[in-house]
Amino acid sequence: MIGVLAQTFSSLKYKNFRIFWFGQIVSSIGTWMQIVGQAWLVLKLTNSPFLLGLVVAFQYIPILFFSIIAGDIVDRVKKRYIVIATQSSMALLSLILAILTNLDVITYTEILILTTLMGFAQTFDVPARQSFMIDLVGKQDLSNAIALNSTIFNLARIVGPAIAGIMIAKIGIKATFYANAVSFVPLVLGLFFIDINGDPSKKKSSLKDSLKELLEYIKANKVLLDIVVLLTILSIFAMNFSVLVPLLAKYTLKQNSIGFGMLMTYMGLGSFFGAMLIAYLSKKVSYLKLMIINAFGLNVFQILMALSKNYTQASISIFAAGFCLIGYIILSNTTMQLSSTNELRGRIMSIYSLVFLGVTPFGSIFSGVVANYVGIRFAVFSGSIIGLLVCLFYLKRFILHIKEAKL
Repeated sequence: MIGVLAQTFSSLKYKNFRIFWFGQIVSSIGTWMQIVGQAWLVLKLTNSPFLLGLVVAFQYIPILFFSIIAGDIVDRVKKRYIVIATQSSMALLSLILAILTNLDVITYTEILILTTLMGFAQTFDVPARQSFMIDLVGKQDLSNAIALNSTIFNLARIVGPAIAGIMIAKIGIKATFYANAVSFVPLVLGLFFIDINGDPSKKKSSLKDSLKELLEYIKANKVLLDIVVLLTILSIFAMNFSVLVPLLAKYTLKQNSIGFGMLMTYMGLGSFFGAMLIAYLSKKVSYLKLMIINAFGLNVFQILMALSKNYTQASISIFAAGFCLIGYIILSNTTMQLSSTNELRGRIMSIYSLVFLGVTPFGSIFSGVVANYVGIRFAVFSGSIIGLLVCLFYLKRFILHIKEAKL
């Protein structure tokens, strides 16, 4: 038992990673509380699936257009400084949202503006935090560190929505935003106690040459290229939970804020167990083999979610979908980092940010439009069918990669 625990939590032997890891626990809970609160606020103000999808889209538009530039900057600046700046910015934006909501003057337009500004902060935060990970633990424990980092995020997905649902019912939506603003404090303070900065590369090339170098590297690395393309398509069509779950809860399953929060909690619970399993298996299995298995599972269980006849069936399906989702994301992230060089890691992680988060506007608008004009269940079903077909198309290619790359 002790050996299993030691293997599962091997990254925590590094002091800097422990500070980073524990600092994110409270912050992640606050983030999920705000996600639930914001979705419920938009539906309260607009009662529109399309406008909810538009808010989610606006959050990721900056990543879509500026992630490559952000990745280039991350490769040139100390990563710890970037993370301190981005986390502090997001705390301030959450506080503004909380105050406007508390004063009962918040409008849909203001939500769009604040969400877009939050997206700009995320544009720099994601590649900086992801590429900083290898500086904290090294290549050997990278997969384990990413998996443990995901356990925090998904443990928060269990706790945050459940607390948010109760808070909204008992106190009001504003409470979720205040809680998120305060939750950034432990993480920002913890970053000042980390003695590794994530030093930048020594390259002096222009942005144009930097981008050319990145594209040539991805084009030459077939494993990396296929991971990027598959992740792009699945992100657009099969990962629109932030739009579809609140719609499914409110309009199809006829749930209140607590029911919605619990549905998100079940998804987080599945993701938590999925991340823990990956942490344990991180040095035992083929990353690519487990990645493609989880990609198939993600789409299959979402199809079952679309076909669910009641809240219990939907809860079981979303639990299983969350389990597969996190495994797919962790292993895609790990393989992309291991397939990159130190000089390119910030830019490679900006590509990860682009195809995982930056394409979200397309997926959000796709889901919002289909849900609005055809039906919510069909929006879940159609996206998952597209994802399943793409996985089948890429199956043969990844079988070859598993044999050749030994990842």
